[in-house]
Amino acid sequence: MLVMLSAAIAPGLALLSYFYLKDQYETEPISVVIKTFFFGVFLVLPIMFIQYVLETEHILNTDFANAFLWAALLEEFFKWFILIYVIYQHIAFDEPYDGIVYGAAVSLGFATMENILYLLANGVEHAFIRAILPVSSHALFGVIMGYYLGKAKFSTSNNRSYLFLALVIPILLHGVYDYILISQRFWVYFILPFMIYLWWLGMKKVKKARLLSEFHAEKLSQNHFLSK
Repeated sequence: MLVMLSAAIAPGLALLSYFYLKDQYETEPISVVIKTFFFGVFLVLPIMFIQYVLETEHILNTDFANAFLWAALLEEFFKWFILIYVIYQHIAFDEPYDGIVYGAAVSLGFATMENILYLLANGVEHAFIRAILPVSSHALFGVIMGYYLGKAKFSTSNNRSYLFLALVIPILLHGVYDYILISQRFWVYFILPFMIYLWWLGMKKVKKARLLSEFHAEKLSQNHFLSK
């Protein structure tokens, strides 16, 4: 049991630590990051219940609906909702890169709890593939969501557009990911290039967010200097 729990939890904590430590200015209060992580954990069971009801009632029971609506839309909407109503106005969210930290935290909380339940049901031998596919993909969906939330909070215009993109782009990416796994017999040939693209896109957003935070810090410093 201890081995299984370690294998289920370690990938999520490792990825969260990676994105957390890339914050080159004020690192986020660990208590707020942990709280956000556990919000993601607590989302799993209610979402699984909704998905179970939809499946048993055969509501739009197609590969496309299962991938884009019952998985991607439900999961990404609730993560986005938590970030908007718990984190977005929080005093700790004080630079653009912080969106990536909190987006990764809520997504990895969700992915970690989902991973624990999956390995309990199916065995620890699935831990490696789970780490490189579902756990890392959830992390990257969260990174992309957080990037646009950071843009929304610290941009002087187009805030609503960035909030919209923070929800829609992760839904589309998540939907494509699930659709490949659900509908393709030889899914491995499609999922590997998709994951490479997803990592490239996620790291591109990380780099851009760090540049935005650098610009934000310089702007604050200039304003502070001028106010003296």
